[in-house]
Order: sequence, then structure tokens, then C-alpha cells
Amino acid sequence: MPIATVNPADGETLRTYEAMGEEEIERRIQLAEATFRTYRTTAFDERARLMRRAADILEADQDEIGRVITTEMGKPVKQARAEAAKCAKTMRWYADHAASLLADEEPAESDVKDSGASRALVRYRPLGPVLAVMPWNFPLWQVIRFAAPALMAGNVGLLKHASNVPQTALYLEDLFHRAGFPEGCFQTLLIGSADVDAVLRDERVRAATLTGSEPAGRAVAATAGEMIKKTVLELGGSDPFVVMPSADVDRAAEVAVTARTQNAGQSCIAAKRFIVHTDVYDAFVERFTEGMRALRVGDPMEEETEVGPLSSEQGLNDVMELVDDAKRSGATVLCGGERLEGPGWYYPPTVLADVTREMRIHREEAFGPVATLYRVTDLDEAVLIANDTDFGLSSNVWTRDDADVDRFVRDLEAGGVYVNGMTASHPAFPFGGVKRSGYGRELSGHGIREFCNITTVWHGA
Repeated sequence: MPIATVNPADGETLRTYEAMGEEEIERRIQLAEATFRTYRTTAFDERARLMRRAADILEADQDEIGRVITTEMGKPVKQARAEAAKCAKTMRWYADHAASLLADEEPAESDVKDSGASRALVRYRPLGPVLAVMPWNFPLWQVIRFAAPALMAGNVGLLKHASNVPQTALYLEDLFHRAGFPEGCFQTLLIGSADVDAVLRDERVRAATLTGSEPAGRAVAATAGEMIKKTVLELGGSDPFVVMPSADVDRAAEVAVTARTQNAGQSCIAAKRFIVHTDVYDAFVERFTEGMRALRVGDPMEEETEVGPLSSEQGLNDVMELVDDAKRSGATVLCGGERLEGPGWYYPPTVLADVTREMRIHREEAFGPVATLYRVTDLDEAVLIANDTDFGLSSNVWTRDDADVDRFVRDLEAGGVYVNGMTASHPAFPFGGVKRSGYGRELSGHGIREFCNITTVWHGA
């Protein structure tokens, strides 16, 4: 895949970039290793000062970088600006909290004495250069939620971004440079996927994080396992959105529309499978379908647009194949279901009913604005269908019954359970999944500690 900016709204190639050669890659890895030796000793106050400065710059740039994001991957420009603002908020959160999250921990005095020590503690130390392999769908956010904690912990970053967002990738390197971080703290590698393996095998690269597809995750995990390097993987998702009889159906249907179509449905944590109790099924489906049908699809640069194009022609074809397979297998199309006419890679908000386990869309992640509906008769069936997936990223549950909530929290196979609300990431809460959605956690204290050497320090009596 060429490294290029191709506008999804019309398919026009705007800019292309040459991939970096071996000599430039070597120079950058060497610089990362050299920078780490000194940056790792900087005080938290200094790292926080630099991170807050980067947040200020990003916030000032949000209109400009928002338009770049929209041009490169098709996100409505209002959503792109909001993404930039969220990144700035997260950078400040880590600037404020990193020191306390990584403070030395003192074991219980009785355990210290029992070990024969006069004193003992646990210290968090940075690992070194970390390779981040990042996707296009949230081209700022996916990077910042790695970079902010990693840099605050004293690590340095090497970014291999998706090949269709090169301008965003280069902006991120420039952002940290303008903020005053030492040269080599955060560098972008303009390389193709085929070059990732060699970078990860380099002994100076100490760990890796990847957000992306399951095949990409398998490849990175296999190499990292061979090299015995720490990895964090955030892969696909097919999140359930369960609506029970006690739910506020109007509110659930309203939120469901956003949960399915934000970023044109191109989100791992987007709700994709809508599992609705038969007592409220008809009411929910009527309101949900009305809301999906009413969304404004169009030019992502227009402020009124709610759903822009999919990011690529291949992405559009993938969604079309899943919907067409479902239709051939008996699914009922309640709205959408056909590619929109005209230039660009647009697909309309689509609702499919009568979905069965035999359909590909039941098993595979639909990375576009396509919702599948399931009617259930009780909580047991809802849990069964919700867990009937290889993925386990997050989940949404709508109910006013505390017993329902307890059961879903206990039994849903997911990294998050969001009750009467839509899954959303926040810097204070850990984010990640189970099963084929990956392993490890981003954000919160759990995220900043993922790439730390957790060191026991023991003093003899």
C-alpha cells in the first residue's frame, strides 16, 4: 500500500511520500536509543511541562489538524476537531497524574520484616524505545493515548502510522518537537507494513503496542514473542448493545444511533450488535431505524455532516460484501443497504434485522455504519448472543434493574461494561479487551505501567 493522502470524499490522490530507507530507519532508531539514555533521567515536573506545552499547541492547531484528518480519512470535521481536543485533555491528565501513578510503592511493614529486609519498595522504571503501530480511524487519539503515558513514564516513541494518514503522522512528530521534547523522544517512521518486522527485531526497540486488525496483531505478537518483548494489542471488536425491558427505550435508541455511526461506524468500540428484549423490541427498532435513516451523509468538510465516507475503497467493498452476504442469507434491510451513488466511498447508515449465526456479519466485524438486530426473550439469551463472538472489547447494557446489571457485569466477556450509556474512552479508566480483541490495557494507571520495568528494591537488615 503506498504511503499517500487519498481523499475518501472523491478518491483523489493529493500527496504521496517515499518510504524511508534502511539508512534513515537506522538513524532514527539510533537517535531514539541515545535520547532515551538521558531522557529517562528527567524529572516528572520537566516531562509534565513539556507535555502541557504539547497539549497547548495541539489545542491551538485543532482547526488545522482537524481538516488534515478529514482530508486523509474522511471523518466529519467536527468529529476531527473533537478528537484533537480529547487528545489535549488526555495529555494534560497524564501531565497531572503520572508522578503519583508511578510513585514508589511501599509494601506492608510486616511483609518487609518477614522478608528479612530493613526496607523494601517497588519502583517503576521506563523500558526504552517503544514501537507504536497505529491505525487510521482515530489518527491522533490512537497515538496520543500511547504517547502521553509512554513519554511521561520516561520512554521514547517510534511511530509506524497507517499508510493513508502520512500528514497526520508527520504532524505528531512535529508537535512534540515544537513542544520542546528532546530530539528523538518521538519520531515517525514513514515505512510500510513489511518493514515493521525488522524494526521490532532490533534489540534497541524494547517493546511494541499495536492497535489494528487481528492479522496485524498476530504478526506483531509472533515477532515480539520470538524476541521476548512486551506487547500491548488492541484489535477488533463486535460490541453488543443490550436493551432490556426496564430500559429508557427512547434514550437507548438515540444513543444507539451515535454508538453505531460515529466516525462512520469505523471504530473498534462502536456498538455493532443490538440485542433487544422482545418486550421492547418493536419500539426500540422503530426509533433506532428512524434515527439511522435521518442522519445527514455527505461532504465531511461541511459542519452539518454527521456521516462521512469510509476511509478507503477496500473498506467500502468489505462492508458491501458483509451486507450483501447477509441479504442473500435472509436478513431484512430496514434502511440503507446499498452503496450511495456518486464519487467517494460513501455507505449509508444501515439496519439489518433477522440476522442469524450463519451470516458472515454475525461473526466478522462490520467496520462501517451497519447495525445488526437480534430479538431475545430473556437475560440468559441476551448474554448468550452477546458472548457469541470471537471479540471482547467492550459492551453496552441498558436496564434499570440492578439484578440485570450485576449479571451482565459478571458474565459479559468484555474489557468494559457501560450501563445506560455508550462506550467511550477516558484517560482515567483502563481500556482494552479480551479474547481476540487483544490484551494489555491503555489509559489510566494500568496503561502507563504497561511499558515500565516493575522493579523490586530490597535492603538487607
